[in-house]
Amino acid sequence: MTRVFNDPARFAEDMVQGFTAAHPEHVRAVPGGVVRAHRPAAAKVAVLTGGGSGHYPAFCGVVGKGFADGSVIGNVFTSPSAAQAYSVAAEAETGAGVLFLFGNYAGDVMNFGQAAQRLTADGIPARCFAVTDDIAGAPTAEADRRRGIAGGFTVYKTASAAAEEGADLDEVVRIAEHTNARTRSLGVAFAGCTLPGQREPLFTVPTGKLGLGLGIHGEPGVRETELTTAQDLARTLVEGLLAERPAEAADSHRVAVLLNGLGATKYEELYVLWASVARLLTEAGLELVRPEVGELVTSLDMAGCSLTVTWLDEEMERLWLAPADTPAYRRGEVAPQAPATDRRAAPRTATVPRTADEPATATGEAVATAATVVRAFRTAHTLLHEQEETLGRLDAVAGDGDHGRGMCKGVDAALAAAEKAQATGAAPAALLGAAGDAWAAEAGGTSGALWGAGLRAFGSALPADRAPAPAELVSGARAALEAVTSLGKAEPGDKTLVDALAPFVTAFEGRLEAGSPPAQALADAAEVARTAAEATAELRPKLGRARPLAERSLGTPDPGATSLALVLGALAGTVRAAA
Repeated sequence: MTRVFNDPARFAEDMVQGFTAAHPEHVRAVPGGVVRAHRPAAAKVAVLTGGGSGHYPAFCGVVGKGFADGSVIGNVFTSPSAAQAYSVAAEAETGAGVLFLFGNYAGDVMNFGQAAQRLTADGIPARCFAVTDDIAGAPTAEADRRRGIAGGFTVYKTASAAAEEGADLDEVVRIAEHTNARTRSLGVAFAGCTLPGQREPLFTVPTGKLGLGLGIHGEPGVRETELTTAQDLARTLVEGLLAERPAEAADSHRVAVLLNGLGATKYEELYVLWASVARLLTEAGLELVRPEVGELVTSLDMAGCSLTVTWLDEEMERLWLAPADTPAYRRGEVAPQAPATDRRAAPRTATVPRTADEPATATGEAVATAATVVRAFRTAHTLLHEQEETLGRLDAVAGDGDHGRGMCKGVDAALAAAEKAQATGAAPAALLGAAGDAWAAEAGGTSGALWGAGLRAFGSALPADRAPAPAELVSGARAALEAVTSLGKAEPGDKTLVDALAPFVTAFEGRLEAGSPPAQALADAAEVARTAAEATAELRPKLGRARPLAERSLGTPDPGATSLALVLGALAGTVRAAA
């Protein structure tokens, strides 16, 4: 159980404060994460690791010479926002471009991708690469859909070493791709982890069992099996990985191996397991090159471990063995760091995104519309905080349990932004845009990005000088749906918030066309969304972190659809009261 914290909602921020205070010779804090304390003396590709917190020493613990240039740090088990990723990249880059490295999770792909697009538009070449080493995440034929777990450590190390040698951006990306293609991981859990402030773990494992094929965000294994001896566990892990040996590595016999503890498995236990793992790998004809045994990619206080094998070639072996000096990982001797005052490689000034025009000011009936929007945010704020634990529990069935906390952080930020915009007289469109941007920036994760895009798109249809006409409300709802589906690539039936949003939009438009007053049409459509959200219990997820645990999610409604239905109901109640 996670016991040491102040405000659970600020766990990641408090961790970063302590981490940078403990390691000033390696890192300094910047908005959104950390970067190296000393900038490289010459331009080099900035390799940035990132993802949700809760995985130390991944990702911030490997920032330093020979390894990462910075780390983007999200909330616990939650993707950082695009704004955070952009901020860290702007601080870390030195003129040779940026490479974001992360696990293959929907929120990470979405938010780092948006940050890379924005950096490129500002003249800073930026690329993304998602690690896919988890063999339990999808079958071999769908390897590109697999999750990234501890094998990311090997990918990050080789790509970072290439960048340290002076490789250009294309070459560093090639090294990441090449290492990932030759890396396989498999993990097991003995007990689930507990989010800060929560009373119960995200999942439990029956006594005498283990969860095979866990995720590092608190997800349980894809199936349960007997927990027997260390020798039997070693055999399960080794045989599983050797069966997935990459075809391109058929002639490779030298391997980098990681036996990774997930947070609550003692080092002594790992060494007991390693004795059998090393023997089995050697008997299989493999030569172990500087194996690592210990905590490298954890999952808060989860009890469990994972095994990673990377089949090396000469190039990869050189990069794997290259020196590194970071707070959590040191290898060999690195050249002395430049003094802190050395600014020979000053950061390029990143362009702050500009709005096309000054925000429109509300006039006429639009003032009342803006006030109604703010009241709706207040109602949603109260409701989501009341339902935070329930939403987290729904999410923990087949995901990482962070949805309730993420929604609360999002609505907190959105409400504050909306109130500030209203105080300056902003029109509803500008108010919703500000609220959406704040939601995305503070909540992070998949839902943060989707809510941000949807709110801004809806606001774009509202007039600045009068109350919106029914046709404009429909246009806004359809724009929000299009923005969400375009960004998230989900369709009805995928078990996402789209399963509630799409029927809501259809019902809302139909009620208005039938002559219902907007307030009544909204209330009826919100009820349709609630029913649709409940019906997602019968669906299997096809996207996101819950997809590998599709069967386990049957009988449980989608948390994203559920939270959307809650907010739509709050909106409907507010509008009816105003009417």
